[in-house]
Amino acid sequence: MKKLLNTLFVVSPDTYLALENENVVIYREETVLRRIPLLTLENILYFGYKGASPALMGACAERNIGLCFLKPGGRFLARVCGSSYGNVLLRKEQYRISDNPEIACRFARNFIAGKIYNSRSVIRRALRDHPLSVDKEKLEFVANELMHSVRLARVCGDLDELRGIEGNSAKLYFSVFEQLILNDKTTFSFNGRVKRPPGDAVNAMLSFVYVLLAHDCASALESVGLDSYVGFLHADRPGRQSLALDLMEELRSVYADRFILFLINNRMIKANCFDYRENGSVYLNDEGRKTVLAEWQKRKQDSITHPFLNEKIQWGLVPYAQALLLARCIRGDLDEYPAFLWK
Repeated sequence: MKKLLNTLFVVSPDTYLALENENVVIYREETVLRRIPLLTLENILYFGYKGASPALMGACAERNIGLCFLKPGGRFLARVCGSSYGNVLLRKEQYRISDNPEIACRFARNFIAGKIYNSRSVIRRALRDHPLSVDKEKLEFVANELMHSVRLARVCGDLDELRGIEGNSAKLYFSVFEQLILNDKTTFSFNGRVKRPPGDAVNAMLSFVYVLLAHDCASALESVGLDSYVGFLHADRPGRQSLALDLMEELRSVYADRFILFLINNRMIKANCFDYRENGSVYLNDEGRKTVLAEWQKRKQDSITHPFLNEKIQWGLVPYAQALLLARCIRGDLDEYPAFLWK
């Protein structure tokens, strides 16, 4: 199993990254802010525009260290990729599956069934933990509807129909998401998922954390020899890591959404962590991003029991475990891809 090393988050947009004696050196103009040994890093996420030296990018590619460039608000820009060391036969089979809608749907429906099941689990957990603080009747109704959608997704044989099931389920889930927010509902009011641009603090956090999760899933897929850009559910599009988006579907609610609820409900993030723009959009500011990233790293160290492998692993290794299972299924070692089902 892959060792969970550190992820370096660089959130100051006026910094520049360089390589010096096997260290990542962070500069602000001519001043060295910090040096970090490359061998201690698994990923580098850079939020800014000044960028990194070619020497550092080459070193990261050679050592299979993920180097991802994002806008200060969290929007993906680019990712450095080195030579592909994965099994060429595995990738060829992945491409064949992607080009066959019927076979691709067999994988995609498990991603979506897992996503809907886990969304339901988040709601059921809120009913158990906070029965007096939520609208029990409304949440019970949505949980039952989502379970019905799980059954539909499991037997669906058409990708367009599957996307419709996923869309309806997401709308249902987010219709009660505000019920799960138990603190400062003035700052963290939520009336539905709005992506571009995020129109409130909750959507700003969702968009930002989904970028982090997508990056982790992409790194996991590349590490097992799969092409993160060729998916089964999300259509191919230049620059879009479609298979990473497929893999993260089942992890959105239990990995990202619950993390966001944890920050809000434990008063770890507040109104002063956001920038409110004149056009109505809302983004995490520097302080907000630092808080989210620090806690994200802590959450990745928490241990859980994997529901399929029945082994204790860290949350941060869940995308790698699922990527390994997906690769085994594509090779034919497993009859069916086992989605991550959280209880």
